[in-house]
Amino acid sequence: MSTVAETTWTTLRSPRFMPDEVDGRVLFDVATQREAARRAGIPDNGGPRSLGDIVMVPSVRTARDRGVLRAEPMFDGLTEHGIAWNDGTELACDAIIWCTGFRPHLDHLAPLGLGLRDGVVLTEGTRCLQEPRLHLLGYGDWTGWASATLVGASRTAKATVAEIAEELQQREAPG
Repeated sequence: MSTVAETTWTTLRSPRFMPDEVDGRVLFDVATQREAARRAGIPDNGGPRSLGDIVMVPSVRTARDRGVLRAEPMFDGLTEHGIAWNDGTELACDAIIWCTGFRPHLDHLAPLGLGLRDGVVLTEGTRCLQEPRLHLLGYGDWTGWASATLVGASRTAKATVAEIAEELQQREAPG
């Protein structure tokens, strides 16, 4: 997304990037070793999470090398036009992509009055039906097939970024 629009990345805690050489095979090996250790009664070493939170896949390395992976503190609320922090700072946003990880907590969205069905925000793909600037990624099958898996989240994220980029380009097109 940062190649086609100005972006701001906010996080609850500082991201921990894995070493460049860590790939799916390494993560699988570490997880396998962790399970073997557990069965042998050896104390848990944290498994793959001990390596970091973010795998340095090619697109992440490219973003890092462009200098766009600067995490800002998590904002404190949503406004009519974007996001805000308790210190009074506000940032207008054309779109918000909310990447929750595997344990979504949606109470902070309550002020938006979004229609929930069985605790799930109503979406078309990843776009919230009641707040079209809000996209939800990584929730599970309701935002895209297998989107709560690493592969599924990646596919869903790519489609979401393409959709937002196309919409922004159409807004800026003359006529």
